Amino acid sequence: MVDFVEEVEERLRAERYANFANRWLPLIVAAIVAIVIGWLGVWGWRTWQDRNIGKASITYDSAMNELASGDSTGAFTALAPLAKDGPAGYRALALMGQADIRSMADKESEAAGLYDQAAKVAPSPILRDLARLRAAQAIMDTAPYAQLQARLQPLIGERKPFDLLAREALAMAKIKAGKLQEARGDLNALSLTLGVSPAMRQRTQAAIQLIDSGQAAAVGAIVHQAATMTPSAANIPPELLGGAAPKAGGADESGGAPGEAPPPSGEAPAPAPQS
Repeated sequence: MVDFVEEVEERLRAERYANFANRWLPLIVAAIVAIVIGWLGVWGWRTWQDRNIGKASITYDSAMNELASGDSTGAFTALAPLAKDGPAGYRALALMGQADIRSMADKESEAAGLYDQAAKVAPSPILRDLARLRAAQAIMDTAPYAQLQARLQPLIGERKPFDLLAREALAMAKIKAGKLQEARGDLNALSLTLGVSPAMRQRTQAAIQLIDSGQAAAVGAIVHQAATMTPSAANIPPELLGGAAPKAGGADESGGAPGEAPPPSGEAPAPAPQS
């Protein structure tokens, strides 16, 4: 009798195990397969992205070398594929590079349009604000004050990476609009601001002297020193370019490109010209 009961219980346990396996095992296997496929998909996407970023870096540096050698047309053409569908960070840099080339050719309106495109696709606030600043600087001589103010005011603030450069550009816009005393006050405050570079302090002091001597029209040449070329991709932090591995390095406003993001409220070091 005992053997019979044990045999029945064994059969019941076997049936329960079989029912459990039939019900849940396919789901467990499917979940494992989905996890493996998902992991392989992420790995493949990252590998593809890294490969594209590497190619984009080579293309961008090659274009910058052409620009440095004096072939602006060749550089503009070389940047076109990146500007159209490159990785987000390099797409923004390529558009800014093309804008620089148009600006050097005195095609300021076209340059501003390219800078605006770069700002729209920039994957980080720093690249976005840099493009916006460049766009405002490009049309400084032609745009009305209201337009320049609308472009520059959002770039000014304690936590804005290009706060000081934007304040300097806005002071320049006020000078061109005939707001000389207001501009002088802004420049004086700027020269006394903590974190201002020696180069910017010299520019602001020279601009104030020109205003006081009645030569405000000559201020433009001084303030426009802040408008420099797009930085080399090798000196852009990797998080701004979507995962590239640039070289480390840095310099102040009078020298090379920054190797790290600018402080939240300080003046961003001006990148080194490529021409």
